[in-house]
Amino acid sequence: MLPDYLRHVLTRSVRMFTTVARIMIPVMIIVKLAELIGLVSLAGNVLAPVMGLLNLPPEAGIVWAATLLTGIFGGIATLATLVGTFELSSAQLSALGAMMLFAHGIPVEQAIVRRAGAGFGVTAALRIGTAVIYGGLVSWTCQWTGALQTPVNLDWLQGSGSAVNAGFMSWLQSTATSLGITAVIILALVLLLDGLERVGVTRLLTRLILPLLKVSGLDARVGPVTTVGVLLGITYGGALIIEEAQKQALPARTRFLALSWLSLSHSLIEDTLLIMALGGNLWVILVGRVLMTLIIVALLARLTNRGRWATDDPQVENRRVATS
Repeated sequence: MLPDYLRHVLTRSVRMFTTVARIMIPVMIIVKLAELIGLVSLAGNVLAPVMGLLNLPPEAGIVWAATLLTGIFGGIATLATLVGTFELSSAQLSALGAMMLFAHGIPVEQAIVRRAGAGFGVTAALRIGTAVIYGGLVSWTCQWTGALQTPVNLDWLQGSGSAVNAGFMSWLQSTATSLGITAVIILALVLLLDGLERVGVTRLLTRLILPLLKVSGLDARVGPVTTVGVLLGITYGGALIIEEAQKQALPARTRFLALSWLSLSHSLIEDTLLIMALGGNLWVILVGRVLMTLIIVALLARLTNRGRWATDDPQVENRRVATS
């Protein structure tokens, strides 16, 4: 019986990893090429005027551009290379950090979201728009109220930004390592979820978060997988939603709302700790971000609870979305 169980777990893990890897690898290559030819810096220059409107220095645009295209670590590495060229208050760093958390790794993560059943452009625009609005609200509110105006010292980051200009072999090695870690985490995740399901924790978790799901408009059926994605990230949550959608024939609206939540708030543990380590304020980068996500998803639930989204028949709904 044990060999059959292990075979089942490994087969499921390999299937999930293959689905994600087919999306991640091509996009990672494209993003690396874009970085090499200077598109990341160009995007930063384009974003500089926007940063001014958000009460942030122009250099913050370069940091966010790198984050948008490569991810949290790319943004931190870029920030490290710019240490000493500009100053940030605690409020500005928290605002920039929240923007990085809302919108990062767009090419890879939204490709996974698209595969899971929500539009790439719509969810990418949702993340970027929310990041801009929230970042501006935090930065200007703190400026007007005098809150969190203490300058942040980032000198300790100096010298850690070599990853930005890493050579091809270093990038290849780090990419392979990332994929390997992803495979291990997926395997561990499959084992964990299966164990939680067997002992009844999954059902208990669903009941505990049901009130929150009702407030935001999410379907309880996607509660467990959405929770995993919120805690661990889109890569894992998206892979689970892909599988769950195939098993349960989830309606397009259900997938859209769950993936919108995941797009806005995921990796709440790891990514939040990274930005906190830089000096980000916990209330801004975690509590406020989750509340903002709840409000936006609740609004999306209301907006989509009509017209072509209103039917409960997943076949009819999915067919309408596919032809729109």
